[in-house]
Amino acid sequence: MSLSIGIVGLPNVGKSTLFNALTKAQNAQAANYPFCTIEPNTAVVPVPDARLAALAELVDPKVVTPATVRFVDIAGLVKGASQGEGLGNRFLANIRETGVVLHVVRAFAEDDVVHVHGGVDPARDMEIIETELILADAQTMETRVERLKKQAKPGGKDKEASEALACAERLLAHLMTGQPAASVPDADEPAMAAFLAENRPITAKKVIYCANVDEGDISGESPAAQAVAEHAAARGAGFAVVCARMEEELAGMDEAERQEFLASYGVVKSGLDQVIATGYETLGLISYFTAGPKEVRAWTVRRGSRAPQAAAEIHTDFEKGFIRAEIISYEEYVRHGSEAKCRAAGVMRLEGKDYEVRDGDVIHFLFNV
Repeated sequence: MSLSIGIVGLPNVGKSTLFNALTKAQNAQAANYPFCTIEPNTAVVPVPDARLAALAELVDPKVVTPATVRFVDIAGLVKGASQGEGLGNRFLANIRETGVVLHVVRAFAEDDVVHVHGGVDPARDMEIIETELILADAQTMETRVERLKKQAKPGGKDKEASEALACAERLLAHLMTGQPAASVPDADEPAMAAFLAENRPITAKKVIYCANVDEGDISGESPAAQAVAEHAAARGAGFAVVCARMEEELAGMDEAERQEFLASYGVVKSGLDQVIATGYETLGLISYFTAGPKEVRAWTVRRGSRAPQAAAEIHTDFEKGFIRAEIISYEEYVRHGSEAKCRAAGVMRLEGKDYEVRDGDVIHFLFNV
């Protein structure tokens, strides 16, 4: 499992600049005009985790493999995109494949950077994007309803198609009130939950609102940034403050320079760290580690995963033949300095199939082939 984040927003809000900075790859053209991104840019980047580096220093493996995040930069959407305005909705399918949506909102004013609606107004900008995504979902659901009507037999004899049709019609009616799929009534009901999982409406996804600020507002205290924060809080969504231009500068620095640069602005975490940490929290993800002379590696699982489920991230055979797991907490591993010393100190635990994996566990799985 890896975290996947789709970056959306109006044109010229700094999405491509942020993409370049987050991925440390200048492969998303950034320019001062709308629609400079005309194909979705995708990049897989490592998850920053100081624990992985600390374990690697103790173990000295041949390979160190971090967990990863996939960023997808979608072309800027405009009002009327769902009806084909601008570049239309040709890119929305790419958002459906991501786990969480990063909604970048412009929270800085600069005359040299054109705003498609004439000026900075976060509330207006967020409403435009949210409305277009709801309309796009509604269009998809209209098509789905028509197909299901043909599949559902008269009298409701095809139970599966009839249940899906009922869910599709209920969801379409909800979307047509201007509400996102995430707030459809009885979303946890088995039939609706299964329908949402299969059809993956864009507006059913978790959202992180990202205020893109200038260098003078790194802490996000400006009225524009606060408007984004309040909007996120009202929706129970994640929130991050990022200065995309500053992140681009950070991209070309080594770690020591980065830390010094961040400290000069009074910032502890970079934009990448903020966004990834918020993404993990939003989706309920954690990391566990495997550590040996060949490789030290971070693995991503959902919080609450049992040991066999976590083992399946390495290989499905590990889950099928699971016997038990040898567990050392990250803190104990670092305190004692090696797996052998942890064994000797009695801090290694043997856990069975019902063990719930914790963030930072260092695990060795035992299984039958």
